[in-house]
Amino acid sequence: MTRPRDIVAIELDAKSIVRWSPEVEHERAVAVFDLLEGNRFRLREGPAGPYRLVLGLRDGTLVFALAPEGSDERLEIELPVRPLRRVIKDYFLICDSYFQAIKGATPSKIETIDMARRGVHDEGAGLLREALEARVELDHETARRLFTLVCVLHIRG
Repeated sequence: MTRPRDIVAIELDAKSIVRWSPEVEHERAVAVFDLLEGNRFRLREGPAGPYRLVLGLRDGTLVFALAPEGSDERLEIELPVRPLRRVIKDYFLICDSYFQAIKGATPSKIETIDMARRGVHDEGAGLLREALEARVELDHETARRLFTLVCVLHIRG
């Protein structure tokens, strides 16, 4: 069974990004690939998908710029970043711990940190899903991939 694909193209707004390390670029590429393989992202009101999505930051606001495929119509969903900042910071800290651990920690220590990393990632995905709930219907896996991309947008060098 194929998964639905309500987002058929995604890019990060060029004005929102900086140069990334190879590890960050890999995470971005995996999140985009997985998202495009299957996702659930449907507007509760507005044009039907599938959509092309440009994700970016503008003045402390997360912007989802959507265009239905085959249309010049475009709409934006804006979310304040403030409610996500703590979990984004926590995610960066736990990811840093994880990358340090894989350089020499015991397998059980790495597994413990990885479980914590996944927990923080799930928390961020839940907050993002909750913030979008009034406007967008999306599943947990789509929210996880989008949260990864939101984090990528917050890397500043």
